Amino acid sequence: MVKVIQSPTTYTIDVIKGEAARLVREKRLHRRQPIYTLCKYIPAREWPHVECELERHDFLLRDSIIDLLSKEEWRD
Repeated sequence: MVKVIQSPTTYTIDVIKGEAARLVREKRLHRRQPIYTLCKYIPAREWPHVECELERHDFLLRDSIIDLLSKEEWRD
């Protein structure tokens, strides 16, 4: 019998957006970088699932991370 290892994180579009926002807030990524730079922060075995999820929601890997971020609030 083959044992399937379950991933602790399911990369839905909301999880991907949240991870991108967190990395931008922490200044580990810049919002103008392409989405594919997220691959440095996501396990390699999970990246194909992330790519498929992004594709399902009409994002291209060359799009900017800012496209993943929801509206930002500006304060004076």
